[in-house]
Amino acid sequence: MKGRFDTRIGERRLDSAPAFHAQVTFIGHITSPWSLGDCPKNLRQARETGRDASLHINPLFRPGLSGIEAGDALVLLYWMSEAPRDLIHQTPRHRDEGTGTFNLRSPARPNPIGMGIVKVLEIDASQGVVRIDAIDAIDGTPLIDIKPHMPQADRVPD
Repeated sequence: MKGRFDTRIGERRLDSAPAFHAQVTFIGHITSPWSLGDCPKNLRQARETGRDASLHINPLFRPGLSGIEAGDALVLLYWMSEAPRDLIHQTPRHRDEGTGTFNLRSPARPNPIGMGIVKVLEIDASQGVVRIDAIDAIDGTPLIDIKPHMPQADRVPD
């Protein structure tokens, strides 16, 4: 059985390791029902399962949850730590031909940052727990940031 991130026909890896330029602080982690072997490929698939998830915010960052309420939509940024960082041209299983990594939502990328827009089901800011409707990340995934989803600002122009 091939691994999830084995190189497929038509794919290309970087010729050398990229330089790293910044530091990232994880503000918490995601608790989800998913492992690497069964994680949905996207949030639509995750929602279809009806299984929710939770964000667990480190104590230092819990004051930043102020103002977030059940029903709010949030943009999450998370670090997909199990993904390779050297795959620059990929051939997804659902496509006949490959394409550049930056034309895909694949977790395999130079900076394996996932992004999803989720709905808050409930929040306990004092405990740093935010229950969300769904997530396409494996259990224990580090959480980079939370931002409010703002339809008026996040809309693609015509």
